Amino acid sequence: MPVTPPTMRAVIQDGYGAPERVLRLEEIPVPPVGADDVLIRMRATSVNAPDWATVTGVPYVGRLSSGLRRPKRPVRGSDVAGVVQAVGARVRDLAPGDEVLGSTGLARVGAFADYVAVPAAQVVKKPAGLTFADAAASVMTGLAALAAMRDVAQVGAGTRVLINGAAGGVGTMAVQIAKALGAEVTGVCGTPRNIELVRSLGADHVIDYTQEDFTQGGQRYDFILDNVGNHSLSETRRALTPTGKLQCNNGTSGGQWFGTSGTMIKTAAASMFGHQQLGPAIKFQNRADLLVLKDLIEAGLLTPVIDRTYPLTQTAEAISHVGEGHARGTVVIRM
Repeated sequence: MPVTPPTMRAVIQDGYGAPERVLRLEEIPVPPVGADDVLIRMRATSVNAPDWATVTGVPYVGRLSSGLRRPKRPVRGSDVAGVVQAVGARVRDLAPGDEVLGSTGLARVGAFADYVAVPAAQVVKKPAGLTFADAAASVMTGLAALAAMRDVAQVGAGTRVLINGAAGGVGTMAVQIAKALGAEVTGVCGTPRNIELVRSLGADHVIDYTQEDFTQGGQRYDFILDNVGNHSLSETRRALTPTGKLQCNNGTSGGQWFGTSGTMIKTAAASMFGHQQLGPAIKFQNRADLLVLKDLIEAGLLTPVIDRTYPLTQTAEAISHVGEGHARGTVVIRM
């Protein structure tokens, strides 16, 4: 049985503001393991738009749930990739030494730490050939893309899909999942490097947004996943077929008070009066979807894309980079 040290490194947040100002690396106790939990020695995690929003406290409306003066959960991070160190008394399908990926869920101590204790139902065994960094980069982005393409759009053979922001974390996963489901995929991105990346992931068509505005073209789509929000809802809907659907998923844009919540409110209202506009997609991580992602990865149909990798000591820099909104793929933190 591996020996667990009494304390561990963790990135602590004690207020809201610039990541470099409100985050610090500290030694804290290793979290206890409940009967249904597994203790995981973290090897990698990823940084996502919700981490940036909660660290900065912008939009302000988010503090109603995370904490008014300081976050209720002092350690950020949700994506888990590591090695099981210990298991609770009721855990039967995992054992110390198993390599896993998954999510922290509602655990008080998040993934920006050396150890996490999470319900066993929130992790699955990692594909053998997948690195820990790739495993960490596949969870939140992969689950969001899977929910959009399979559950919301119900993409199938011949469905014409456009993904705005196709080179980002969710975008790169969405391109691949849509292709795996049989769709004809158009990706929107900029710079020659990103255009080549999106093509390499299987996109049938790529639009350079610096040269062409997809809302002004003649092509129409059955489903648009908008990860950017650089057009009004009405402008974006112009690119839909009469029965097409629009799903908004832009995570770091918007004003200080409501941010993307303002867009979510608008889309929810629009969805009540128009069949083309879908309301906000909110789906919680579950083991069944993690197993689907695992199967897609093992089948060679899904490959995570990593933008940059940072050590745990540079978590603040990693979050700031994500907040800039130009990450190519997913940002990963290694322990």
